This record gives sequence, C-alpha cells and structure tokens, in this order.
Amino acid sequence: MERLKVGLVGANRGSSYGRIFKAHPRTRVTAVCDIDFKRGKEVAEELGIGEGSIFTDYDGFLDKADIDIVFIGTPMPFHAEEAIKALDRDKHVLSEVTAATSLDECERLFEAAKRSKAKYMMAENCCYYNFIRGWRTTIERGELGNVYYMEAEYLHEIRDLLYNRSTGETYWRMNRPPLHYCSHSLGPLLTFLGGDYVVRATGSGRRADIVPNLGPGAINMQVGLFETKNGVTIKILRSSVYAGPYQLNYVVYGTKGFLESRAEDGKIYIEGRDAEPRGIKWPISDPEAPEEASRGGHGTSEYYLVRDFVDSIDEDKRPPIDIVKSLEITVPGIIAHEAAMRGNVWLDVPHFG
Repeated sequence: MERLKVGLVGANRGSSYGRIFKAHPRTRVTAVCDIDFKRGKEVAEELGIGEGSIFTDYDGFLDKADIDIVFIGTPMPFHAEEAIKALDRDKHVLSEVTAATSLDECERLFEAAKRSKAKYMMAENCCYYNFIRGWRTTIERGELGNVYYMEAEYLHEIRDLLYNRSTGETYWRMNRPPLHYCSHSLGPLLTFLGGDYVVRATGSGRRADIVPNLGPGAINMQVGLFETKNGVTIKILRSSVYAGPYQLNYVVYGTKGFLESRAEDGKIYIEGRDAEPRGIKWPISDPEAPEEASRGGHGTSEYYLVRDFVDSIDEDKRPPIDIVKSLEITVPGIIAHEAAMRGNVWLDVPHFG
C-alpha cells in the first residue's frame, strides 16, 4: 500500500509533527509551506524534502504539492480558513488548536467538513498525555463513580509573544483572549464524559494590570464556568501573562473519589480502597512507547495522536477528535469570553453535530 503523503503548513510547529509523520510506516512528508522560505527550507532539509516542494503561497501549495494530508501549524487566526480550503480540495486535515476563533468560522468549518470526502481532526495533544489516557480508563471502568465536577488550570506566561516590550508592537496573540485558548484545559476533561458536551457557559476576567492593555490577550486571568448537557460542572482558569511558572493542572471529582494532577505530581483517592489520598506521579510520556514516539513534542502525546489520525484514514472511520469533538472543545471558550465581556452572564453554547 502506498504511503500517505503529508504536507506541512507552518514550518515551526510543522517540524515537530513532521518528525512523527516521517517515522510513521504509513506516511511520508513530501512538502512544506511557510511564508518564510528560509525557515521552510531548514525544515525541508531536516525531513529530506526537495527544494521544489517548498512553498510560500498556501493556495499554490494545495494545488501543486503532491499531498494527501495537510498538517496546519500556522497561527490560530488562520486555522479555520486554511482547513476549509484543504477540505474543499478533499485533503485530509490535521489542524493545530484551536479549530477556529469565531462562531462564524466554526459554522463554515463544520459545513466544509460535512461536504468533504476527507477527514478532519484537531491536534489537541493534551488529550494524549499518558496520564490523561490512564485517567480515561479509570473513569470508564467506573472506579471514580459518576463524574460531577472537573477543573483545569492552564497558566502559561508568554508576554514576549504578545508584544514587543521595547517598541510596543503587538503580535497576533495579543488579540487572543485567554478563554479562547481553552482546548488544553477543556479537551482532556470532555474526553472523560463520553458523548457529553457543554451547553451553557459564563466567564469572568476583564482587567489587564500586568502588561499594557493593548488587546484581550493582555487580560490578567480569565475563569470559565461550564455546564454540560448531563449536568457536570467544569471550571477552567486561563492566563498568558500571569506572574508565575508554567502550570497545566487537572482535577476530576466523582461520586467514589477524585484524581488530581499538578505538573507530574498528583493525588488519587478511591472510596473503599484508599484510607486517604495517595501521592502519585502522573507522567505525560508513555514509558512503554517505542523510541520514535519521542521524536515529536509534548512527550509521547503527538505520536499517539498521529497514529490515531492515520488509522482513521486507513480504516475510514471518524477520528477521535473529529469536527464535532473539535468544536465541542473550541466553542465553549469563545462563548465564555463573550459572557465575561457582557458582565459575567450565562450564555447558551451552540452545538454542531
């Protein structure tokens, strides 16, 4: 069987996934597209791609490159439009998070995925952290009972990616509200709930005291509060500017116990089994994964993500994070930010699917 041919869009993020695709027995990387030809050439040379397959124009890349799959690793404001163009050409799409930045984009992307013959998957790698996959098994076995409350904190200080401190020039992330970047928080939590999804949302957080208030990305901190169709409550905390180290933390409460992670340290308590909460390590990487699983980024998560995506194409089945799941992860953050701007009101969250 001929290998699936992969084209990378956005050389910086594409290089990580490119190494995973290159190592996969069913795929090979055949083209790269980046507005910076020099950077595209560097990645092309690393992956063994000829100079004739380096593009700086996206439409030309789609029309001329020999590709079956498009990996989209460009800035978030371009994800939806680039995915739509690829889907309309029946190219399979693996898109970086989030799927879109507005409800209008979400609707257009959903319609494009419906009419396309190709597969769409969002590359939410946190869903593939080793301990998240383990938690999902624990929850599916019923060890935690019925899940009724969950929370996540994604606090990532990236001030230099928002604006230039010397000149005041702003970059695209300054226009991204903290809650719009909710997928690392909400994505893994929703995988624990099977087919449940968010139906209502509110948000809080409008102040900007840490960096110059040059856009919504400067908001100190935002809190999103969500309610699912089955009545589960979810809270997420987001900041791109807070004063502190990187944090990505999760807590899940069920009727029989709880799971908690702070970095790779955490706790577990199962009623009837544990006398008190036990300290435990929650590694993001799978220690039993093959050597090539660590060639990408974020531990071994991207290896398993790509494997599932390629399997969905080969077996003609829905990807685990298909267009419906992708929008279930993306839309609530858009609505929660809008709710915060309106004065912390509750708003209905539209569902696509």
